Amino acid sequence: MLAGLFERLEATYGDLGWWPARDAFEVAVGAVLTQNTAWRNVERAMAGLTEAGLLDPAAMGDAPHETLAEAIRPAGYFNVKTRRLQALCAAWRAAGGAEGLAARETPSLRAYLLDIHGVGRETADDIVLYAFYRPVFVVDAYTYRILGRYGWLDDEPPYEGLRERLETTLAGTPQAYQHYHAYLVELGKEHCRPRPRCAECPVTDLCGKRGVAAGQG
Repeated sequence: MLAGLFERLEATYGDLGWWPARDAFEVAVGAVLTQNTAWRNVERAMAGLTEAGLLDPAAMGDAPHETLAEAIRPAGYFNVKTRRLQALCAAWRAAGGAEGLAARETPSLRAYLLDIHGVGRETADDIVLYAFYRPVFVVDAYTYRILGRYGWLDDEPPYEGLRERLETTLAGTPQAYQHYHAYLVELGKEHCRPRPRCAECPVTDLCGKRGVAAGQG
């Protein structure tokens, strides 16, 4: 059932090029910055960090709060995200940087990230998948909405339950999970919105449209 969905989405979208970054730390910073904002705002904030010479765990971690907050202002919630980024930097450095984190087994890596202030499950899994290339399925609001309407979910399981079920069902590679995550986000933004656009959706013939009112899409 899911295989058909992702095959259709792959034929529709191809390689969307997620996650654009130079290194693992940049991916992690992007994962924090993208909380509650659009990616275009993250790109502006990343440009601000680059211009200020702060896209480095030592420089960012040691920067005055006001300096870092101003650099990431386009991402919104800049004071909150400044505290979260500096907590990330402290943990990153304490672990021995990207090399030290990469040496950890996936459960240990994920648990370490989840202990960082402001890093929740989705943010941690973004980092684990995109920065360290581990086979972890990133679950977000689009995942729940699309798979619920598609008919694959009978209820709304907790994050960990859904993540584990997806990983067991799909048994995919990190690259496959990166593509699947990107496809669901793209589908959710373009078609499977809170008020869906079913007529234009590339998987409308496969979808059970569960919970979609007649004529809504």
